[in-house]
Amino acid sequence: MAELEAESLHFSVGILGISGGSLLLLVNNYGSSPEKSLIPHTALGVLLLIIAALLAYSGVRRSLSQSRLFSSVCLTVSALWGGSGLVYLLVGERVLGATELRTSLVPGLAAFTLALLILAIVSLFQREVVFFIITLSISLACGHQIAGLSSPGFGQSATAACYLLVTLVGAYFGCGRLLSFITRGRVEAPGTRLKKRRAGGQGSRGPEDCNDVVPVGLVMNLLSASVLACPLLAVVPQLSAGHVPWLWTAAVFQLGVCVLSYRAMDSLTATFYGFTSILHFTEGYSALLTAPSFSILPSSPVPFPVVFSVLFFILALFSCQKSLAEGLYQLFFVAYTIALAAQPSLSFQAGAQGVQAAIFVVSALMLLVTSYNMLANRIPTGEGMFKALVMRVSNLTLRPRDRQLHDPYLGYSRYADAEVLGHACSVLAAFSITSSVEERDPLAVLVLPWTVVAGGILQLLVGSVAFSRGKTLESTAFILYGVMWSVWGLTRYGGLYGDTRGFNVAVGIISFLLFNSLVTVGALFLNIAWFLYAATFHLIIISFLLDAVGALPYGYDIGVSIVFGLVSFYCFLSGLFNMTFLTPQLPLGRALVRLSGEGGGGRDTCPHVPARKATAVHQIAEIMKSGGICGMPTDTVYVLVAACNRPEAVEKAYRCKQQAQDRPMSLWVSSINQLEPVRSLLSPLLWDFMSAAWPSSISMVIPRGPWMEVFGLGESAKHIGTPQSIAIRNPDCAVATHLINLVGPIAVTSANPTGEADTTHHNQVYAKLGDKVDGVLCDGPSPENSASTVVDCTKIESGHIGFFRVGLIPKSQVLQIFEDIQKRHSHGQINPGFETDLTEPGPNLTDPQRHTEQHNTQSPESSPVPPATQSPAYIDTSPHPSDSPSYRPWVLTTTEDS
Repeated sequence: MAELEAESLHFSVGILGISGGSLLLLVNNYGSSPEKSLIPHTALGVLLLIIAALLAYSGVRRSLSQSRLFSSVCLTVSALWGGSGLVYLLVGERVLGATELRTSLVPGLAAFTLALLILAIVSLFQREVVFFIITLSISLACGHQIAGLSSPGFGQSATAACYLLVTLVGAYFGCGRLLSFITRGRVEAPGTRLKKRRAGGQGSRGPEDCNDVVPVGLVMNLLSASVLACPLLAVVPQLSAGHVPWLWTAAVFQLGVCVLSYRAMDSLTATFYGFTSILHFTEGYSALLTAPSFSILPSSPVPFPVVFSVLFFILALFSCQKSLAEGLYQLFFVAYTIALAAQPSLSFQAGAQGVQAAIFVVSALMLLVTSYNMLANRIPTGEGMFKALVMRVSNLTLRPRDRQLHDPYLGYSRYADAEVLGHACSVLAAFSITSSVEERDPLAVLVLPWTVVAGGILQLLVGSVAFSRGKTLESTAFILYGVMWSVWGLTRYGGLYGDTRGFNVAVGIISFLLFNSLVTVGALFLNIAWFLYAATFHLIIISFLLDAVGALPYGYDIGVSIVFGLVSFYCFLSGLFNMTFLTPQLPLGRALVRLSGEGGGGRDTCPHVPARKATAVHQIAEIMKSGGICGMPTDTVYVLVAACNRPEAVEKAYRCKQQAQDRPMSLWVSSINQLEPVRSLLSPLLWDFMSAAWPSSISMVIPRGPWMEVFGLGESAKHIGTPQSIAIRNPDCAVATHLINLVGPIAVTSANPTGEADTTHHNQVYAKLGDKVDGVLCDGPSPENSASTVVDCTKIESGHIGFFRVGLIPKSQVLQIFEDIQKRHSHGQINPGFETDLTEPGPNLTDPQRHTEQHNTQSPESSPVPPATQSPAYIDTSPHPSDSPSYRPWVLTTTEDS
């Protein structure tokens, strides 16, 4: 519920942000004259940038359960006002002349006019009235603004009228949603209820199959194509510094699309938009060099964009598995990079502009199809053609597509694997430095954006994603190489090198050399491909060092760069191939060094499977039926479990934990029905109490008896409970109960060595118990860090229950349940101790009793009294059978040890 409320708040903030930005532009257009603007350009630019940042935040914090157009609309309008704000800011600060305002704004406004019109059409078909009005009005406003820039005073009133409509509709709808959020849905303005879509319903894609930021990436391609194609159509004279804000806005937003695509487990789309963001940064850099302060014509003696065209082509082939339309769309970028390589200087003109005009048209069509299919899924795009073709080839087996494709083997991550993009960036950076600077201005050689953006920024992004996936070595390598490419690129090709060759530069490079030596040694334990990857980069760092001291042999740097590029290319190709096909696989090789001992290669790591998949739960169940022990999530913390009918597994779990005699295991069932065979051996009051209290986070300590023989524990029964009592529980966890239902009653202990803290994440199970476990059912962090409530039911027949520990379930709730059951059994006669306890907000204990209960909730290492001397805190006031010297209650000393 709290998550839905937060999503409603983000929705309100986004709509009100659009309304606020429209109000700002409305006032400026109404109050401005052809001679003077009401709001100074600098102030207008800053305000638009602030609103754009707010909209970008709201768009990123989107909700798949609500309209998926919300994210596209918010991010598209954010890019529009962000790019416009930068242009106004540059004009206000006199970086651009006042006469350049028109030529700077028109290409971007033209792109957003078309993009928002397409989103309006999709909104109309999907009956999203609010989004239809907003997108259509802002599209018309952009069109009128273009007219106003061409003829002063012609379009200002019409632009203001369009923004007035957006302001009114956005303010009403946004305030209505905000009112609903504040009142928690009790008060809603008419017509402001959000339309919720059922995932996987007829005519719509489920959240697992849909990446709802793809339209934003297409809009950014539309924007850059518009900027580059406008000079070809004579809309503007030529590509200039005033177009840099639009190109770099497109690049930044596509980096965001790249990250969000990894978040949506869409690695292919993330790689594609990572590639296009590199292109847009490079286009902006080329336009920046044409500014009067630089006046440099960029060039590239070596046509390394050919390498980029090869990467684009391979990615396009593998993207056909998603849809044929997506693969064909990416082929246009293959043609674009080839057109760049065919030019004597990479000026993004001539043939490249013609291809960009084609990309403009195709991007518009893809935006329409993708946005519509994101909601309706009716326009065919050739999704099954790749699969049908692969099925005709007997040696190829296509890997099934689902969100668990990129689940880490060990660890928990919400991101897809990003190594493909990381290796592709290494290819680009390696081949870019084969360009020779010689005596020319280093800024003129178009190497800087390829090394700093591709090799640096995107490598850092890939390293952060790898770190979130638990890939320590890979993330370290990508981050180290990203820093190295950025520093070296800015120093060598950014005009900072100068006469600084010598010891100072060499010392920094030597530090990178030492760090990479550690990475290379670590790669020995990973696989051959990664070892070659790290070792060949070692050679590149050596070339940097030799160049810094002026001792670089002729051709050495080019040779090692090509070798490193080829190794990176193989890693890129194998990543794509192995991600697409189940068989065959492009080999990466085994580890060159394998250690003996725990985790060192004596056997493969135990399977870590996602708990949300039924097949994974069945896999863990089969392991347990075969005598294995596994880690499992519960409604509290992670536990170590073994099937009761496999005595050797119970023995193994007990030894694995190195249990002490006062820390026995407990017995768990999926429901009280699993105790039906021994019902006659349990008291009726206890049976009814179990039926009423379960499933829940309540563990019940009951007398031990011959009924335990039914579960097939054999000699291992001595490890369950104590000679007098055992703890039994039915957890309130769907995954746990489903597993127990498949296996039968299980023996349970906490998934941590005795004396250590509780295990609250599946990653910690293997970290704490190593390869002693045979499988782990992964469900991320525990929903609760509180322990279960442990109730002493050994004297329940006398009308008394006690508490060894009050955990997740409060004592008053347990007492209320027991009172209701006792009333039914005793015809209204209640223990007076219950009445006293239930009239007070907290536990009704005397000071010594309260101290005893608090003591029982402490961890064993913090307990000043040995666990065997602890006793439950009873709430009744009558004498107890425990006064007998022969009575010894069962005692729980850790969260799930029982």
